[in-house]
Amino acid sequence: MNGTAGDEPVPGPASVSPGGTGGGPPDGFVESMAQLAAGVGVVCVRDGRDDLGVTVTALTSISLDPPLFMVSLATASYVSEVLDRVDRWAVSLLGGSQATIASRFASKGRPGARLLLAGTPHHRGAASEALIVEGGVAALECETVQRVTAGDHTLFIARVLAVPYVEDTRPPLLRLRSRYRALS
Repeated sequence: MNGTAGDEPVPGPASVSPGGTGGGPPDGFVESMAQLAAGVGVVCVRDGRDDLGVTVTALTSISLDPPLFMVSLATASYVSEVLDRVDRWAVSLLGGSQATIASRFASKGRPGARLLLAGTPHHRGAASEALIVEGGVAALECETVQRVTAGDHTLFIARVLAVPYVEDTRPPLLRLRSRYRALS
């Protein structure tokens, strides 16, 4: 029986994982989150002589004063490990025609960001020294001010240092129902 108004909620049958609690997300959780449209970005960070990047869909503005932005990365990922020691990074918010770039940066075992961006217009940000993909809807250069562990992810909350470009006439790239889609 599910809870009613004023009662403590009681999990219904569709919200319990096989084998009980603690065995991963409740049944339907991943599928339910796939119903939520999300903007797509590529986070890049310079690590000495190397450049790393990853596709993200858990990203949002947090505050206007001061200007704060947040991305969520799997804590076990190498990019997350690098962002634990390198505070400055950039995020390129991809345009509707950039699904291929999103796929490249989402692939397992991917090479460095410079190879992934070969043949794609990009530049190095002045404030972050990170690679910035051109042709998207916007780009932000950021400096991490707080890290928050949330389950198997880390939230990187960052102060926005610069906005290299905004293209408000270009349609953004979205992730919806496990597919990249241009907003038309």
